[in-house]
Amino acid sequence: MAEAGFGHGECRDSQMPAGDCTAPAVGKKRMSTVKEAGAGVPGAPGSKPGPAPDAKDDLKSLPVPEVEKRLASSPDGLKGAEAQQRLAKYGPNEITEKKDNQLLKLLTYFWGPIPWMIEAAVILSGVLRHWPDFFIILLLLVANAAVGFWEEHQAGKAIDALKAQLAVKCRVRRDGAWVTPPSRELVPGDVIRMRTGDIVPADARLLEGDPVQVDQSALTGESLPVTAGPGDAVYSGSVIKQGEIGALVYATGTGTYFGKTAELVQDARTVSHYQQAVLKIGKFLIILAVALVSVITVVSIVRGNAVLDTLQFALVLTVAGIPVAMPTVLSVTMAAGARLLAKKQAIVSRLVAIEELAGVDVLCSDKTGTLTQNKLTLGDPFAAGQVTAAQVILAAALASRADDDDTIDLAVLAGLDGQALSGYQVTHFRPFDPVGKRTEAAVTGPDGGAFKVTKGAPQVIMKLAGNSAQVKDAVDEAVGGFAARGFRSLGVARADGDGPWQLLGVLPLSDPPRTDAKSTIATARQLGVHVKMVTGDQVAIARETARTLGMGTGILDAASLGDTRQKASTAQAEAIENADGFAQVFPEHKYHIVDVLQQRGHIVGMTGDGVNDAPALKKADCGIAVSGATDAARAAASIVLMKPGLSVIIDAVKESRRIVQRMNSYAIYRIAETLRVLLFVTLAILVFNFFPVTAIMIVVLALLNDGSILSIAYDNVHYKNQPETWNMRLVIGMATVLGVIGPIAAFGLFLIGDEIFHLGHPQLQTLMYLMLSVAGSMTIYLTRTRGPFWSIRPARILVLAVTGAELIATALALSGILVPRLSWNWVLLVWGYAIVWFLITDRVKLAAYKILDPVKNRGAAQTRGTAPAGPPAAADESPPSLPGKADATATAAPFHTGAGSADAVFHDSSDCPYGQEIKRDGNDEPGAGGRRRCDWCARHPVSA
Repeated sequence: MAEAGFGHGECRDSQMPAGDCTAPAVGKKRMSTVKEAGAGVPGAPGSKPGPAPDAKDDLKSLPVPEVEKRLASSPDGLKGAEAQQRLAKYGPNEITEKKDNQLLKLLTYFWGPIPWMIEAAVILSGVLRHWPDFFIILLLLVANAAVGFWEEHQAGKAIDALKAQLAVKCRVRRDGAWVTPPSRELVPGDVIRMRTGDIVPADARLLEGDPVQVDQSALTGESLPVTAGPGDAVYSGSVIKQGEIGALVYATGTGTYFGKTAELVQDARTVSHYQQAVLKIGKFLIILAVALVSVITVVSIVRGNAVLDTLQFALVLTVAGIPVAMPTVLSVTMAAGARLLAKKQAIVSRLVAIEELAGVDVLCSDKTGTLTQNKLTLGDPFAAGQVTAAQVILAAALASRADDDDTIDLAVLAGLDGQALSGYQVTHFRPFDPVGKRTEAAVTGPDGGAFKVTKGAPQVIMKLAGNSAQVKDAVDEAVGGFAARGFRSLGVARADGDGPWQLLGVLPLSDPPRTDAKSTIATARQLGVHVKMVTGDQVAIARETARTLGMGTGILDAASLGDTRQKASTAQAEAIENADGFAQVFPEHKYHIVDVLQQRGHIVGMTGDGVNDAPALKKADCGIAVSGATDAARAAASIVLMKPGLSVIIDAVKESRRIVQRMNSYAIYRIAETLRVLLFVTLAILVFNFFPVTAIMIVVLALLNDGSILSIAYDNVHYKNQPETWNMRLVIGMATVLGVIGPIAAFGLFLIGDEIFHLGHPQLQTLMYLMLSVAGSMTIYLTRTRGPFWSIRPARILVLAVTGAELIATALALSGILVPRLSWNWVLLVWGYAIVWFLITDRVKLAAYKILDPVKNRGAAQTRGTAPAGPPAAADESPPSLPGKADATATAAPFHTGAGSADAVFHDSSDCPYGQEIKRDGNDEPGAGGRRRCDWCARHPVSA
């Protein structure tokens, strides 16, 4: 028969809120019937022995009634007031992190190679009695330490805030009702309820219920889950792999066996590949600075200059050449980016995920809740034989549970009439698990007769049913018909007494696509991200949904992937790479798909929500836990979404690319400025035997530049319409071009002042200091754009910071404070000269980009947070010809991106998804003749 891999597993994101444990079964039942003496387990999970048990209070092995007695608790849990008293007594259910001593933390900024050099320069200034130098260099030392300490402190606060949003919650019985407080508020004596995918929040003894599978690998290293039943102990940090059960908490926080609760968020200081690359650049600049300064020192001493003066200058120049602010800028940029992503409802659990997300070119997305609304509607059921549609719905409803807040269960229950369930008593309920793909309930009917009902994936129910041979053809036809219309199918069966299962029928459930899904997928494609659907549904359903969303209809049946434990053949790998989506997928298929795509050179993002998705989420370059995911899935993911839908992922992709662009701008700027200062000073000393700037000028220059560049973390940038990858050749190449032009311009001004106007050496030094300061600050306007410097409006904070640094440098030169005084005429000359060279350098930059990065297709054009051009033509479409002026003048809500004259894109259709997004972003400008019509509009022309 045509298999329909439908089951609750794909709807897991629609159940309890993220981190919540499950609700109790319908109908109140006592949970205190447990194993008596001897029912406990050894002191540690698995086979590893624990410490000698405490004979006085061994709560993990005493009979549960005795544990209840000692904890003064019951199956109804604690009163709220009692819980608060115990919280005050036992403390929060968490391991208090060791807090760094803030004073000692601040002092560490005065310890290390770079601080040592600054401190040595301070000492030498004091020995030489150069008191202005002494205080300014001391100010540099203190400022570097203060800014670094404060920004790292702020970054730490940002990450703590993100951790708070990811705090695990659990379902606890308080005052006779089920509530979901944070797990840190658990106390001994609490009664909790856990379900598949929940992280066990505290050490607890299991109460009445079916045995559950518990994954203790994170605690013991054992790879296989263990079976735990009533009376057994489960330990904080383990994961419920399968099943649902209540438990009595007996130890929390530091009192737990392992003394540590599961961590969802890794250390905020994890260094990404991007940061490692930038730090390698920093090491290179240090070596370059030390080498050039060593040459200056030797030559200066050989020429007979004072040794101490030379050493002081050498130390200061070395400090100025070293990217002192680099760690701080990176920390600020990443933390600021994490806060921006959080505002878009994407919580970063690892800061490196920002870089990973920016580079994703393939996104494997769940269908339910991400591409669809996860709002199921029950259709007209198929009933087998003499069974009525009402009987099918009733049986399915009895195999459902409203308290679990599962979308499938709620849809089925909504199909009942009035009091249809009255008189029926559910005596036992087995919840859905992703392996069995069905639920089951034992029921006593109004007449006292006992029977069982089950619902789940049709192929699973068919294998279970004794009448499958008789109804196979009819069921196949029904399931196929439902699938062709985009309906998901749910098989329903019943067994009377101990008799065989009988298939009653199939329920069709519709889950319409999200209203924004189609335009979002088109935007993703235009961003260079290929969205592949991953669903447990039947191929026909997946294909229909994909067709509706414009994703392509190349849906691959996961069954055709073969043995996922074996390496994929070339043909299989190509099929996976070229597929538009995958149907009838099990968790092991997800891991295999990610693995194959990575081997084919792709940066892969994978969404997931269930406990069995955790391996694939960890394997992916960027694992994304969707809204409502289990604790285990969130723990494995790099990014956790706080609202459903694909649009939040695409928004996060855009934002992550902006963040990487800011880091890229900083890297080019930092290298260019280091080269500018070092090359100019070194050549001036070697060629002209003249120190073009004093030590104090270098210190002030470093202070102003490092202070203003912090604002780059908040700059306006244009994300690229292609995945971001670290292009070391391009970064170093562009920085070298800018770093070499700077000394050329500086020497031009030097020769003007020295050879033409014969300025005295003190004024000439001030002249060069002002030139280096003003021109250097302007460099950031060049590095932040690939187009002309005016193509992207800078953020106000950046303009204020850069302008402020330039004005301070100008004021020092005019007033004669710390440096010899310059007249207004010379100051204006410096500004005019710097602006002219700034404009020249901008043209050179554009030419350099054409040489260093010649492939600039339209899809790589930068945009103002929008999608300026249409998506590439689909595989079955020929590329549209670009319209001329006549086409561009078509009317009907005309507007263009305004992203720059190099690629002015015209939109003439009010239905254009890219145009709509542009208008929402407030970039709606009048169109003009001669602009290129966007690809989408070209394929969907409107009448003039």
